[in-house]
Amino acid sequence: MKRKDAESQRRRVAKNFKMNKKQNKEYPSVQEMNDDQRIGIVKDIFASVTDKYDFLNRVLSGRRDVAWRKRTVSEMLFFNTHRFLDVATGTGDLALDCANSYPDVKVVGVDFVQEMVNNGLKKVDTQNLNNRVELKWGDATNIEYKDNFFDVTAIAFGIRNIPDKEKVLSEMKRIIIPEGQVMVLELTTPEPGFWRSIYSFYLNGILPKLAKWFTKNPAAYEYLADSIMNFPTRREFLKLMESMGLKNCKAIPLTFGVCTLYIGQK
Repeated sequence: MKRKDAESQRRRVAKNFKMNKKQNKEYPSVQEMNDDQRIGIVKDIFASVTDKYDFLNRVLSGRRDVAWRKRTVSEMLFFNTHRFLDVATGTGDLALDCANSYPDVKVVGVDFVQEMVNNGLKKVDTQNLNNRVELKWGDATNIEYKDNFFDVTAIAFGIRNIPDKEKVLSEMKRIIIPEGQVMVLELTTPEPGFWRSIYSFYLNGILPKLAKWFTKNPAAYEYLADSIMNFPTRREFLKLMESMGLKNCKAIPLTFGVCTLYIGQK
C-alpha cells in the first residue's frame, strides 16, 4: 500500500474511532483496526454493554451459551493443583460454572474491563462463592501468576477480541502444569454450505437489529458479527495452538459449528 493511501486509511479509522464517544456509535471493520485501536474499541464495547451483557448472551444465542460453557467445564481435568484460571472472564460465568461443578477447585478469573469484573463479583457474592472464586482485573497477554500454577486455564468468547493471540496462548500454556489443559471456547462459523449461509444472515442481518431493542450501543453487535467472520478457521486455529507447543489439540464443533471448543495439553 502506498504511503498516501496508508495515511488516508489511518485517518479514516481514527475518525471512526472518535465516533465511539457519540450516542450513535460506529466502529471500523476488524480488518481496518490496528492493534491499539482494537484494544481500545473492545474496552469501550464491553464497558458500554456490561449491564445487559448476560441477558443479551442468553437471548442472542438462544441460551446455547449456557450449554457451551457446561460442555467446556465437563471436559476439564483437575489432577494436581486443583486450580483453574478463567482468562477474559467477563462477568464470571465460566468461572462460576467451574466452581459449582468442582467443589474442591479454587477458581480465579481475570479481565481487563473492570466494569465486567464488578458485575461478576456481585454474582460471586450472590452464590456465596467468595471463599473459592476470585475475580479481578488482569491482562490476558501478561498473566501475573507463576509458571505451572494451574491444572486448567480457559478463555471463553475472548480470544477473538485480542490481537496478539499467540501471546495469550503462550501465557496460558506457561501457567499450567505439564499435561494441564488450555481450553478456548469461541464463536465460529459453520463449514461452507446451508448452515453457514443461515448463520451469516443471522449475524449480519438479524442480530444487530435485535440488539437495538436491548442496548444503547447496537454497534457493539455489528462488531461482534464482524469479529466472528474474521476469526481463523478451525484448521488454522488448531495449527496455531500446535505451533505454540501444545499437544493433543482438538476442535469440538458445537451447535452446527457456530461455536467451537478447542482443547490442547502442555
